[in-house]
Amino acid sequence: MSGDPGPVANAQANAVPPAPPPMPGWKVPLYIAASVLFFLTQGLGLNLAFANLTQIQGTIAATTTESAWLSAAYMAPNVSLAIALVKIRLQYGVRNFAEVSILGFVLASLLNLFVSDLHSAIVVRFLSGIAGAPLSTLGFLYMLEAFEPAKKMTIGVSLAMMNTLLAAPITRLVSPSLLDYGEWRGLYTLEMALALLVMPIIYLLPLTPPPRVKVIVLGDIFSYLLVAIGFGCLAVALSVGRLYWWLEVPWLGVVLVIAIASLTIAIVVELRRSTPLIDVRWLLRPEILHLTAILLVFRIIAAEQTSVIMTFYQNAVGLLYDQLSILYWIILAFSIIGGLICTVFMSYGFSWQIQFVALILMGVGALMDSQVTNLTRPEQMYFSQALVAAGAALFLPPSMSQGFKEAISKGPPYLVTFFVVFTFTQSIGGLIGSAFYGTLITIREKFHSAVLTERVLLTDPHVATRVSQLSSSYGKVIGDSALLKGEGLALLGAQVSREANMLAYGDAFFTAAVIAFLSLAGLSIHVFFRFVRVRLADGRAEVVTSNP
Repeated sequence: MSGDPGPVANAQANAVPPAPPPMPGWKVPLYIAASVLFFLTQGLGLNLAFANLTQIQGTIAATTTESAWLSAAYMAPNVSLAIALVKIRLQYGVRNFAEVSILGFVLASLLNLFVSDLHSAIVVRFLSGIAGAPLSTLGFLYMLEAFEPAKKMTIGVSLAMMNTLLAAPITRLVSPSLLDYGEWRGLYTLEMALALLVMPIIYLLPLTPPPRVKVIVLGDIFSYLLVAIGFGCLAVALSVGRLYWWLEVPWLGVVLVIAIASLTIAIVVELRRSTPLIDVRWLLRPEILHLTAILLVFRIIAAEQTSVIMTFYQNAVGLLYDQLSILYWIILAFSIIGGLICTVFMSYGFSWQIQFVALILMGVGALMDSQVTNLTRPEQMYFSQALVAAGAALFLPPSMSQGFKEAISKGPPYLVTFFVVFTFTQSIGGLIGSAFYGTLITIREKFHSAVLTERVLLTDPHVATRVSQLSSSYGKVIGDSALLKGEGLALLGAQVSREANMLAYGDAFFTAAVIAFLSLAGLSIHVFFRFVRVRLADGRAEVVTSNP
């Protein structure tokens, strides 16, 4: 299903065809629902294993560290495939692209049901990472298809970015029932069902076919392989580096060297090509570097909710997902509310104003979370996490829309370059955020533990009293006073460790708040200087006009 070939300039990506016929009103909700379903199918495939590593590691006979390879195996191919898919879609057509993508995802979902051990799970997760990459692209295209050209870069982009936030809380809400149903197979029975559900969509709700353009050349394959190796090695190192610890295993350094070398060679090769896969010079323009920094900072701040909150309640407090259901319902609800509010404001042309509000919401929410103690329960975080969820939904669409418009105005080759920025900041950026906070929590826990332990001296009457109180419950079964005191000291040590862990999580939340407020200050300075520059330019124009 493809149109007649036309000039490259007319193939401004499948997202914005030149003059699409108006869509009947009754079809719009169907395309929006199809987009939501594509995003959920891809997002659940990504999050189901990651969110339930502790629960499923026994099923596949893996330790906690070994089970982290499931996430690494999925992300290694997934982080770079969006770059190749842009050109594949332009050259071979949306219909062929969609059919192959869905079929591949259905097969990968089916293989998940036959996993029996860690090694087979890693192989299947690697294949799932390859098969799942096109689904978010299809979800994005279906959302833009539902709107007329004037609204694609405002309402369409805003709703599409909102959809990317829905899978994480939904995964936590459905996981308890799926695990009860059949552990690993229970989780991926749902993914299989969703894969079969989205398959007929590409036939019942076809996308508008843009003109096909021959854009793939032999050099693109070599460049993409270098980028894929570089991004894949980065994904592996960031996924498992914290668990093996960064400086403890030599092979982590080797993986990072391979990543740096591959990306460096790719940059050198692309700079020398007349028709590069990635326009490195465009990437180094100040406005693109600014956009990259914005998107990367957003992912690091947003990791406070996607990574730190989950590990806080699972590891530090010891709660399960069914005890956190109301919290995740609130996160889901405010992600939707924030996305809808962003849609309204973007329709009126607001951009940096939305990001200003978003940074305030995320900063205040993270600052409130920094007051955690061992008595903190989900209900104490309902309001703060609602603020963070709404802020995350508000922040991303304006930046995404701005970058997408600029790439489209340059032509299809620049879309690939833009997706390098988006893929790096969102996929790799998410892994950077998770690794950053995980490393920070580990380091700060050791620091607080050392400080607290220094003060635990039996010569201190308060400490001696506390040890006596803790050991008194064992007085009836342990007659030896030395053993009894040792048991009391062990219990006190556990309490000290728990308190150090709480302080470390408080530091992580506070760090997220500091990053948000520093970003807010940076945004304010940027807007101020842009305002001054515009006023000065207007003043010079008035002088020239008055003195011809």
